[in-house]
Amino acid sequence: MAAGAAWPGAAGAGATGPEPAVQLPGRLLFGLALFVPLLSWLINLAWYAWAALAVAEAVIFALLAVGQRMLLSLRAWPVAVAGWWVAAEALRGRWPYAFPWGRLAMSQAGTPAAPWAAVGGAPLLTFLLALAGSTLAWLVLARRRAVPALAFAGAAGLALAGALLPVDPVPAGTPTAVVAAIQGNVPHARDLPNLLRASTVTANHAVATERLAAQVRAGARPAPDLVIWPENATDLDPRFYPPVYATIAAAVRAVGRPVLVGEVLQDPLRNAGQLWTPAHGPGPLYVKRQLVPFGEYIPFRGLLSHITSLVALQPRNFTAGRRAVVFHVGRIRLGDVICYEVGFDGLVRSEVKAGANLLAMQTNDATFEVDGQRGESLQQLAMARIRAVESDRAVVVASTTGVSAIIAPDGSLVAHTGTWRQAVLEARVPLLHTLTLADRLGGWPEFLITALAIGAFGWAASRWVAAARRRRSPRAQS
Repeated sequence: MAAGAAWPGAAGAGATGPEPAVQLPGRLLFGLALFVPLLSWLINLAWYAWAALAVAEAVIFALLAVGQRMLLSLRAWPVAVAGWWVAAEALRGRWPYAFPWGRLAMSQAGTPAAPWAAVGGAPLLTFLLALAGSTLAWLVLARRRAVPALAFAGAAGLALAGALLPVDPVPAGTPTAVVAAIQGNVPHARDLPNLLRASTVTANHAVATERLAAQVRAGARPAPDLVIWPENATDLDPRFYPPVYATIAAAVRAVGRPVLVGEVLQDPLRNAGQLWTPAHGPGPLYVKRQLVPFGEYIPFRGLLSHITSLVALQPRNFTAGRRAVVFHVGRIRLGDVICYEVGFDGLVRSEVKAGANLLAMQTNDATFEVDGQRGESLQQLAMARIRAVESDRAVVVASTTGVSAIIAPDGSLVAHTGTWRQAVLEARVPLLHTLTLADRLGGWPEFLITALAIGAFGWAASRWVAAARRRRSPRAQS
């Protein structure tokens, strides 16, 4: 994938090459080839949502790839192109709709390169992969190949050296906890109102939790310290629907342990994770901070309402949360992210820096899996595995329909489920408190790499302008 990442810049390498207007269609085609299949699961929401987002991402990709042409005049263009790739990912993760899908780093779960995420986060990992790809492109395109071959060997070796890094250790004597993830399942139907029938979904998760409680009483399973339900385990606010409140409370009392419940709350409309305890019922809650465009809010709603029916996808905007929340459950300090939030570096990092020694990702993938696709679920799972490595924390992924998983701090899968089935996962995980270098550095690696790439672009652009003026000067004199 890294080699493919460098292709847009490398294809025009050399002192001469096609003009940007000629290059743009090829770059756009490459972007479409990446984003159309990557986001194909959106067709289950609406075909035009899939088309609009894939085309928008491809256009941004193409424009930035054409911008790389300026960097190819530099002697160290493979390094500049790798930095430009980081800058492009940073932009796509913030504008126009903040959609950080298709990042190189997130493709590396379980690979030797993955431990670099604990050093400089996802941006550094992306840079190293793109550098391997750009030096490979240099090798392929060069007439004299000795130096490019050495550069590629060095870049690839550096990426693979991640396996030798002393990161994500679990020291002897580290406290541990038993955690359980409940995958209650939902009715598998093309009709979304039936698919997401709230009372059925909540009842399914309660039944699975009560089955876990029975197995604990029978000695078949260890008693969990914490149970995690997925996002949208109830779409009916328990405060206003007594039967829903009673169903959740009964399940919590049966298992006798705190349960983090994914809820849709009203007044204002919020997507939240709330901690329920056997003695006190609903307690502290975390409100999702990074809302999904066209799923939880409609950007430019006033303007779009005059030109498209797209606003009907979400009649009312959700209200975003404003802060990280760490739930205290015995020795557990749980940081929660909800679904789409796992793609955002700073948001996940904020939970760890607030004191979390365990991370949860609550997600509801049912809408995107109706036709049997697992793309969205597996993409989020890959992101969660990189987050585990990046912060040296175990991560519990709880999904309504799968894939649910318990991930070790090194990114390996301790346990995981399939899709469209009811399941209970349980495992003992370490509770680590140390901060990785990536979390201590925060956003600085991305900022520095992006700033240097923009600086390289500016330097190359100034040289190009100066050369263009010199070429025009003799013509004017003649």
